[in-house]
Amino acid sequence: MSDAVIESPDYGSPSFAAWRAACAPTWQQYTGHPFVQGLANGALPPASFLHYLIQDYLFLMHFARAWSLVVVKAGTISEMRLAAATVDALVNQEMKLHVRTCAEHGISEAMLEQADEASANIAYTRYVLATGHAGDLLDLLAALTPCVFGYGEIGHRLGAKPVPGNRYQPWIDTYADAEYQQVCRDVGTLLEAVVARRLGSQPATNPRWAELSAIFAQATALEVNFWAMGLEANHAQ
Repeated sequence: MSDAVIESPDYGSPSFAAWRAACAPTWQQYTGHPFVQGLANGALPPASFLHYLIQDYLFLMHFARAWSLVVVKAGTISEMRLAAATVDALVNQEMKLHVRTCAEHGISEAMLEQADEASANIAYTRYVLATGHAGDLLDLLAALTPCVFGYGEIGHRLGAKPVPGNRYQPWIDTYADAEYQQVCRDVGTLLEAVVARRLGSQPATNPRWAELSAIFAQATALEVNFWAMGLEANHAQ
């Protein structure tokens, strides 16, 4: 692979950029996790990847519910439409990769739905849902966006340096392709519109800014734990 540095993609969201910078060490642990490195070079143990896929399928079910809550809390029809489109992309597109790959290992979609949730999965998904139910639309987006943008960054970086014969290339392609990258830009547009409408033109001066940044940082830390869960599965073999 080339040693050239791959620039992080611009998703058109200064708010995201500020929140990411505020928790830079945790963000790096998330997007540069050993699990991600194993995906990049193909060295990740298959048992770890399969366990991750099963748990991520369950995660996406809750994630889709949380994005449905965005529709409920949205203030404009454009916000509602984008949230609804995100739910559709999750349920009808992203989850197909999980179903297809698990089927190759004899795990049906019905078996996926009935799988036990790992503690790291429960902690993350319930945090996002609880934040969304207790707070407003901005609280919910601060909890949701680390997943959306983080996978976009990872897909962009890994997709730019493909390894021949990498068994995890289909996963990488899912997040590197133009469709998912456009989802990230759309979510960036949504976030900025909501921030401007609710916090004004200088959101960082608003008393709520620190709270939103903390929510984003906590969700990012829970992403780190999610990757660690996948690696622990292989150690248990």
